[in-house]
Amino acid sequence: MALVTGGRRGLGAAMSKALSAAGFDIAIADLVHDDDANETLQVIRSAGGRVAFFEADIADIDRHDALLDQVQTSLGAVECLVNNAGISVETRGDLLDVTPASFDRLIDVNLRGTFFLSQKVARRFVRGNASREWFRSIINISSANAFLVATNRAEYCISKAAITTLTKLFAARLAEFEIPVYEVRPGIFQTKMTEVARNDYDRKIDQGFSPIARWGREEELAKAVVSLATGCLPFSTGEAIHIDGGLHIHRV
Repeated sequence: MALVTGGRRGLGAAMSKALSAAGFDIAIADLVHDDDANETLQVIRSAGGRVAFFEADIADIDRHDALLDQVQTSLGAVECLVNNAGISVETRGDLLDVTPASFDRLIDVNLRGTFFLSQKVARRFVRGNASREWFRSIINISSANAFLVATNRAEYCISKAAITTLTKLFAARLAEFEIPVYEVRPGIFQTKMTEVARNDYDRKIDQGFSPIARWGREEELAKAVVSLATGCLPFSTGEAIHIDGGLHIHRV
């Protein structure tokens, strides 16, 4: 069973659908049960998948145990945690103008919530290790901004760069239990989050922003996540997987 945070729309929905097609029962945890959520649930159920929606704010760390208990009651124990929930800056602007409120908001969701939900799931993995034989994993969705700085989104970049270290820490801690932890770094994908900068990214792509000169497709990211969740990278943990059209390649 896979728990996908922020799974009701966009990249999260694509990952939820692909994981379902790969045989996982799906728990979607997101802020609101809206039309987007209903559409994702319907697609999965129409294809014969088992899925449930759980209204949850990942930043509310005091509710994590209750969320995991509800998921387990409905669908069974989590085998794969996909930490996809994340937010961007409310306003793009000079890093010299970043406010404590904006910084804290990004860190609470993108980093603090991700860390403590991973901790809760990891504890359950370790407690059940003797009796569990299925493949288990944690997959953190970060961003190309884990390594590319954007001074108009400083707090977002910081939150995503920290996911790299978070991934390595959990990978090192859980390695003795053969539970891999991965980071996936999407490049430029057309989502609600990138709509505000669509024209800017179109221009950059036309100018050779990435070697593969186009936007990423949702299913391309979803395929990578399925590969990790189903154990297609054995003897590997702590890896950062770039799904970015080669954006990470240093060129001269």
